[in-house]
Amino acid sequence: MLSGTIEQGLIFAIMALGLYISYKILDFPDLTVDGSFPMGASIVAVLIINGVNPILTLGAAFMGGCLAGFITGYIHIKFKITNLLAGIIVMTGLYSINLRIMGRSNIPLFGVDNIFSNGNNLLIILFIVLLSKFSLDYLLKTKFGFSLRALGDNETLVVSLGIDEKKLKIIGLMLANGLVALSGGILAQYQGFSDIAMGTGTIVTGLASIIIGESVLKKGKRLNVTTIVVIGSILYRFIIMGSLKAGFNASDIKLITAILTVGIMAFKSKNLKLTLIKRRLGGVFQNA
Repeated sequence: MLSGTIEQGLIFAIMALGLYISYKILDFPDLTVDGSFPMGASIVAVLIINGVNPILTLGAAFMGGCLAGFITGYIHIKFKITNLLAGIIVMTGLYSINLRIMGRSNIPLFGVDNIFSNGNNLLIILFIVLLSKFSLDYLLKTKFGFSLRALGDNETLVVSLGIDEKKLKIIGLMLANGLVALSGGILAQYQGFSDIAMGTGTIVTGLASIIIGESVLKKGKRLNVTTIVVIGSILYRFIIMGSLKAGFNASDIKLITAILTVGIMAFKSKNLKLTLIKRRLGGVFQNA
């Protein structure tokens, strides 16, 4: 039970890393992830049952997610559609596309080889997570990474530096959804099936992981953001496991996630207001 919780937390950590790019770095609330997550699982499932190497299927899942992110970014920029609506449109379209890919709503993968057939599940998942994390760490330290972070903070500054902000945003969304789809592909192989509904609530789950990580480890100055996101994803899974042990039904998980996310965000907002009030009062007393 313990190892399974950690393994699932690590798998979803890759998804959370992707969501961190779109939501935190680009300041882009991208609902495409609810469609790109099952898209990765769909691509992997279809390729595996057709005899493709399970490792190669993960690369195909990543590319499929990149394509979904490209479409979202393109229609947002080209047709001036708001980021939220662009994500909703692509997410809706991906539902039908995923059904087309699989040919039905569910594909079982029992009895076929996958990346977990001949090895330790935890070590394999940990290797992929660390590879994804360190690759993202390296990318964010490059000129491209600094430009990407600047784009979310101050788009006007990026434009003034002569950087193509439109191209940059699209690439960022492609990378984000690629990681999300990769996570979906790994989960499909881990749980032994792909299902059309497995992406429901992906964005809320990812946000919960990010928020929990930031709330619990915000004072950990030695931890970088990607490490915080990974740990947050694992902590989230332990919270879910605790909820199930406390007597909640599996069908209540989405509701628990939503309440947990709102509760933490409300708590952080309240603390921020109190901090601002204390600063203002401190300034008043200093000037008195």
